[in-house]
Amino acid sequence: MTRAQIREDIFKLLFRIEFNSLEDMQEQLALFFDQPQISEEGEDTDAQIPAADADYITQKYEKIVAKIPELDALIDSAAKGWKSSRLGKVDLTILRLAVYEMKFDEDIPVGVAINEAVELAKKFGQDESPSFINGILAKLAKSSDNE
Repeated sequence: MTRAQIREDIFKLLFRIEFNSLEDMQEQLALFFDQPQISEEGEDTDAQIPAADADYITQKYEKIVAKIPELDALIDSAAKGWKSSRLGKVDLTILRLAVYEMKFDEDIPVGVAINEAVELAKKFGQDESPSFINGILAKLAKSSDNE
């Protein structure tokens, strides 16, 4: 799997948090990894997520979940006039993933985290999502440069 595919799978898992309790997420993880994979053409495949990728996805998902209050506070600080509780679920999930990568994942350059978040927003968000997400993340990146 490519890094973009892995990131998309992490996004999909994180998105499930908005509709399931944390206690139910272990079952959601099992369901996620048991479902057929979708090809680029949108067709089901018989392929399973390779074990190493599944482990990476699960570990990163768990690290992000552990930091959600901190991530939401960072998002709130950058989103003038918006609180994370008022954001659309897709945008909030993309922002949580990107902010985690920017602030806590030393293997991901800030520019890559922003670019990949914008790509996820184009694919899953509303028309204004890419520019909104880019603006929030650029503000956070700028504030990090000033620290």
